[in-house]
Amino acid sequence: DALNAMPAAELVAAGEKAFAKCQSCHTINAGGANGIGPNLHGTMGKAVASHAGFAYSAELKAVGGNWDWDKMDAWLKNPKGMVPGTKMSFAGLGKVEDRAAIAAYLNAQGSNLPFPAAAAPAAAAEGE
Repeated sequence: DALNAMPAAELVAAGEKAFAKCQSCHTINAGGANGIGPNLHGTMGKAVASHAGFAYSAELKAVGGNWDWDKMDAWLKNPKGMVPGTKMSFAGLGKVEDRAAIAAYLNAQGSNLPFPAAAAPAAAAEGE
């Protein structure tokens, strides 16, 4: 599991670097403006296609549910594969490590969802 391949702080730092690919269309700061894509502050755990003031495609609105680890992984891997008709033109990230890092970075920006159980440190996982 890519989320437990490195300590959380390192994963978030790697995600911050990888997020450079996203910055041409997205802001991440609290209260940041929407650009070509919506502001992504606090996205993890939030309802899909719910950022105020952004005109989402009907197809993305139809996905429903909240952005969780699995949904974000699928989205970052292949946006048009997950949601045919999405306006997001990004081709996707083939490396699971990059997707996990970006999801961890997004999570650290106003969300703080618990990491998936598989990502818990080995000692904690064994104690459960």
